[in-house]
Amino acid sequence: MEKRTGLITTLLATVLLAGCSGTTPTLGLDNGQLMACPAKPNCVSSQSDDTDQFVEPIVITASREQARDQIIATLGTMDRTIVTTRQDNYIRAESTSQIFRFVDDVEFYLTQSDDQQTVAHVRSASRLGYSDMGVNRKRVEAIRGKLAASQSSQ
Repeated sequence: MEKRTGLITTLLATVLLAGCSGTTPTLGLDNGQLMACPAKPNCVSSQSDDTDQFVEPIVITASREQARDQIIATLGTMDRTIVTTRQDNYIRAESTSQIFRFVDDVEFYLTQSDDQQTVAHVRSASRLGYSDMGVNRKRVEAIRGKLAASQSSQ
């Protein structure tokens, strides 16, 4: 019986861990907007009309190019986060959770309001599951804090 229980546990763990990354959803821009969040509480976006999913955009006192470089540098300081797409006005990264290896997608759409200020619209969403226990909102706020700290030290 112990051998059977151990085999079942190992099999379930293997299936769970193999499926944690999920498939990459459709991401990017659509008519000047980041893709809408799904109707699940595991996504936040600065372009969402849903108050539960809305998060303020990140305002960076810099040109769009400088803001892009600052965001990429900030993402580079975050554990288990890799930048996968770098464009003039768009950045995408993948963040992987430490234990279960769940992958979340983080995106930034950069618009320049004037020569000295860039608005970074942001979207952070889990690929799998229903709830994220606030992880994506915390990630966005951590990024916002790191960017603010780097701006105040310049």
